[in-house]
Amino acid sequence: MNKLYVVGIGPGAYEKMTIEASQALSKSDVIIGYTVYVDLVKEHFPGKEFMTTPMKKEVDRCVLAFEEAMNGKTVSMICSGDAGVYGMSGLMYEIGTRYPEVELEIIPGVTAATGGAAVLGAPLIHDFCLISLSDLLTPWEKIEARLLSASQADFVICLYNPSSKKRHDYLEKACDLMLQYKAPDTVCGIVGNIGREGESMQVMTLEELKKTSVDMFTTVFVGNSQTKEIGGKMVTPRGYKNV
Repeated sequence: MNKLYVVGIGPGAYEKMTIEASQALSKSDVIIGYTVYVDLVKEHFPGKEFMTTPMKKEVDRCVLAFEEAMNGKTVSMICSGDAGVYGMSGLMYEIGTRYPEVELEIIPGVTAATGGAAVLGAPLIHDFCLISLSDLLTPWEKIEARLLSASQADFVICLYNPSSKKRHDYLEKACDLMLQYKAPDTVCGIVGNIGREGESMQVMTLEELKKTSVDMFTTVFVGNSQTKEIGGKMVTPRGYKNV
């Protein structure tokens, strides 16, 4: 059976990659991924064959991985964060129906939510949800409904893909929606370049977040009604009675 790993490499730094992910890449003949992600791992796995495709060529990238595996090579398809959280594992299984001779194995990684949470403090200690603000694959109407429902249910909300050149005002729109159910002084946080050079974090209120400029390398955390700031960190209590 031909072997194909789908590997979550974590937020970027080699030190934040799991041992299992590193072992899968070490066992692979070919490492395939989006150009930016391949550049993050290249220096740590010398002697491997690297193949890349640009953004919006995800299907081509998956087919390439299967074709290489069919040639008898052990292949790793890499994703940032976790391959199963806004990653490639779902598409790989869909395309994999055309390649029954190839065995898929999914290797989890540290996703932006947990990587960013560690930088901010402890914002995800209670129930939380992940919502992407990218409407490239999801209609904005559905994103809007999810933001409203999660806010009404008092979830901590972690926002992926909060902004881009074409969507420069999407975070502001999302904040307006969440403010229908969350207080303006709700504790929030942002983390930029998680696990990479230039990593930064900031804690602020929801009202301040609405006016804050972010980019695609920023992950946004919106607290629930119990989230508080402790020593400059964002903390959501779980409600331990003896504290």
